[in-house]
Amino acid sequence: MTSDDDAKDDVDAVALDTFLKSTFYEKVVEHVFISEVLQEAWYRFRKAVEVLRAEVDASGYDVVLECNGFLRHVQLKTSMPDKKGRQPVNIALAEKPSGCVVWILRNEDHKSCRMSLSYLFFGDTPGKPLPSMEGFVVARRPTPKKDGSKPLRQSIRLVPKGQFAVVPSTRKLVERLFALTLPQEP
Repeated sequence: MTSDDDAKDDVDAVALDTFLKSTFYEKVVEHVFISEVLQEAWYRFRKAVEVLRAEVDASGYDVVLECNGFLRHVQLKTSMPDKKGRQPVNIALAEKPSGCVVWILRNEDHKSCRMSLSYLFFGDTPGKPLPSMEGFVVARRPTPKKDGSKPLRQSIRLVPKGQFAVVPSTRKLVERLFALTLPQEP
């Protein structure tokens, strides 16, 4: 067996472990994301961000972030950067002030045991509601019922990746989320 085979086996093992512990892994990504946002807002913009978590995901958001006078209801999605396709978005998010979707693109470095993040963003400027999802495909239930059918989920729309704006860094994301600008140096 070559070292390339060993490396592939390691990657396959990590992928399987991530799949088997998906809820845990989802929380790891969420914590990394929140940490990045808090650090960026505090150290670069000298602003604190309040973070609230949804107990139940019935209204389309995972976290609520408040900073610079803006309250953002944020639905989080995550994938590797090369994922194509679309993301399911709850239409209830459009009823929240400044609702938005942050698609976290994670680059994982297993040698350093760290991930770096970039983002895709579906939303509007702070204070404005989510863009209309009219015309997007209604999602189907991801798993079949006992009879094999996958009924429509009327409250979920599939938003194509092309509808998301590319946000290359946490700094740019924080600027977009909270209309922040760099403070003037004395």
